[in-house]
Amino acid sequence: MFFEAETWVALAFVVFLGVLGYVGVHRMLAKALDDRAARIKAELDEAKKLKDDAAQLLAEYQRKRQQAESEAQEIIAGARAEAERMAADAKAKIEEFVARRTKLAETKIAQAEAQAAADVRAAAADAAVAAAEKILTQDVKGSLAGELIAKGIEDVRKKLN
Repeated sequence: MFFEAETWVALAFVVFLGVLGYVGVHRMLAKALDDRAARIKAELDEAKKLKDDAAQLLAEYQRKRQQAESEAQEIIAGARAEAERMAADAKAKIEEFVARRTKLAETKIAQAEAQAAADVRAAAADAAVAAAEKILTQDVKGSLAGELIAKGIEDVRKKLN
């Protein structure tokens, strides 16, 4: 029995375990395992905290996105209202401009008609005076003719003015 290799291996193993127990390897192993468990627990707690922070950050960004979308809708609605108001203003200004131009054109036309009528009257009067002068100079001679012509011209001019 003492000469068998298995006995010596078993005895060496028991002595090895005794030395390990005497040195306190089991306490070191337990401490290492406890430290590792504590480190893993701390990492899990940190991961949970980061997850909660990420969830809060996500909720905040979603809230901000919704606010930005609502602000964008308000801006679009305001821009549409402003565009409609500007279009109405432009239409009113164009209508006012057209009305002013039409009135100005009508005024110019009326002035041109009045001027044309005055020119026609003046031309007719000049023609009448010339005809009367010609007729009177042919029919009446001497100083009497000069007086009649001068008087007739004055009368015609008074009527025209």
